Amino acid sequence: MARSKTTPTPVELPEVNFSDWDGVRSLHLGTEWIQGTMLMDAPYDIELEYVQRMMAWLLFTDPARLTRFHAMQLGLGAGTLTKFCRKKLKVTTTAIELNPQVLHACRGWFKLPPDDSKLRVVIADAAEEIRNPMWHGVVDALQVDLYDHEAAAPVLDSAEFYADCRQLLSEDACMTVNLFGRSSSYERSVEKMVEAFGAEAVWAFKPTREGNTVMLAQRTPSRPKREVLLERAELIQSRWGLPATKWLRVFKPLVSRRA
Repeated sequence: MARSKTTPTPVELPEVNFSDWDGVRSLHLGTEWIQGTMLMDAPYDIELEYVQRMMAWLLFTDPARLTRFHAMQLGLGAGTLTKFCRKKLKVTTTAIELNPQVLHACRGWFKLPPDDSKLRVVIADAAEEIRNPMWHGVVDALQVDLYDHEAAAPVLDSAEFYADCRQLLSEDACMTVNLFGRSSSYERSVEKMVEAFGAEAVWAFKPTREGNTVMLAQRTPSRPKREVLLERAELIQSRWGLPATKWLRVFKPLVSRRA
């Protein structure tokens, strides 16, 4: 969750609560809309399909480089991506979250580890925090999932915002973004990403059954050969349990590489 940078005055933050059903704990912001989940018997795994797809940047990453990686999440949710990056991938991880109650919930109910030398949660407005020069050019994987309690549309979704996101990224880095909402405007969101990153840098998954479309944008556009993507997908699946080989059937570049 994050407040829009155009909001003139502070807004009242929604109440944070959770529900348990059939071995899954879900985070809510005062409504029935699910802001994140946790498998209670496997708290560091990723349960939701779209959240798994937010890890697609691994397809563009040499696994040997992960020891030097810095992953950042804009919007903490139930802490799923933050936990996975810190506990499973063991990379340096930073999350930016507006609502301190969300952090409290993640630490109390969703097994988010305390901050340490490789994990930091920053309580701040994401739109403002990512303009801090200290983050520029140092993020190797950026994951953006910013929704308010109504889950109607991304809270931050302008070309200027995506340009600020691009400025965070190291040369070979990727950004993944979740697009979802009852009033979502997919085409306009894609246009704004293309304006910031360029059409050849943008990739898209087909929507999940629930209506989430995960986009990926590269700091430096590339077209890895299918054999390379398949090899990495098989490694991702065997090492971290993500269904990466299935991703390749529903994940394509937005435009073909020009000759």
